[in-house]
Amino acid sequence: MSEQRQHGGGRTARTVQDAVPDAAQDKRDDEAVSQFVERFAAQLVDAGMQRMSARVFACLLASDSGVLTSAELGERLQVSPAAVSGAIRYLSQVDMVSREREPGSRRDRYRVHSDQWYEALARRDNVLTRWEGTLREGVDSLGENSPAGRRMSETLVFFEFLQEELAGMLQRWREHRDRMRAEYDNAAR
Repeated sequence: MSEQRQHGGGRTARTVQDAVPDAAQDKRDDEAVSQFVERFAAQLVDAGMQRMSARVFACLLASDSGVLTSAELGERLQVSPAAVSGAIRYLSQVDMVSREREPGSRRDRYRVHSDQWYEALARRDNVLTRWEGTLREGVDSLGENSPAGRRMSETLVFFEFLQEELAGMLQRWREHRDRMRAEYDNAAR
């Protein structure tokens, strides 16, 4: 796969044509996929996610369809239905997966969406707004000239800055994503 340098930061990005699988790439090494799921899940745990939720999320992310039943998740992860259920409950609450009914069945399927990271960051806007309001109250109650009030005020200004930057960053991502998807569509033709 070819790589391109981006913005002088040393980061690399794969070209869209490289991401489109060909017949030789369609064969998967199940063990390698399983190792990826566990490695990525461990990194999510290090970032604060619950272990089983991280494993279920990584497993869904690594599936071609992005949709699996509880039984399929349990089989792939070698865990009980109860473990999958608890993980799905958490992931649903934080909007990282959605639950849907399997057509013609009473079984639920769980879906990870391609925009889950975007959605998670976009929801942070509401959290930041609430934090800003509480921090303003803190500054008022502590007095903005006290050491604690100045520290609280700097935290408030940081979150205000972050919220402003987040809006622009999400807009730039939407534009980048739309170009990328257009390239995928053109490469698939």
